[in-house]
Amino acid sequence: MPDVPAQGPAARPHRTHGRRIAIGLAIVALAVGGAWLEHEPILRHGATWWAVSDELTHADAVVVLGGDLDVRTFAAADIYKRGLADKVLVSNVQMGRAERLGLIPSHTELNREVLLKLGVPEAAIAIVGENNSSTFEEAEAVRAWALQAQAKRIIIPTELFAARRTRWIFDRELGPVGIEALVHAFPPPGYTLDDWWRHRNGLIDFNNEVLKYLYYRVRY
Repeated sequence: MPDVPAQGPAARPHRTHGRRIAIGLAIVALAVGGAWLEHEPILRHGATWWAVSDELTHADAVVVLGGDLDVRTFAAADIYKRGLADKVLVSNVQMGRAERLGLIPSHTELNREVLLKLGVPEAAIAIVGENNSSTFEEAEAVRAWALQAQAKRIIIPTELFAARRTRWIFDRELGPVGIEALVHAFPPPGYTLDDWWRHRNGLIDFNNEVLKYLYYRVRY
């Protein structure tokens, strides 16, 4: 006669162990599936928490940080024209080799020209710093101007994901000397907080700014 598999107590632990594994895998699958179904709200809420922004009130100046000529300058001009700032401070950004040779306009000069085109009076524009190459150096330059001008409040417009790092470094530099920094976060062209993970630039910007924030906390 052929052997009949044992059905007694010795076989039960094996079946029980297999059943537990199957149940465990099912729970993991349900958890992963639930996370995937809920990933959009999670990503949206996470980005909303990260992208800090202050309520705006009248300030002595609004700052145009280096970079993103097509958005930061426009945001600063809008804040000025709304009567929320008396001056527009333009970061004196470090020039590249072609700029130093006079082959192309400097980033700083382009920002100034855009502000003039947007209706900001020349008398309201001030260039701050010298060869600024980081947000930290820009914060130092703004602090020097604010102390000389006896300013008490500064607005810094910047993109959504850069806002947390920008607020931290400006608070660190301006706060101890009694100057309030208000960071205004705005969505860059191409994505918003509701869909940033669907766009390549959104994913890159979020990843880069998390790393930059961590670097700033360690470096400064």
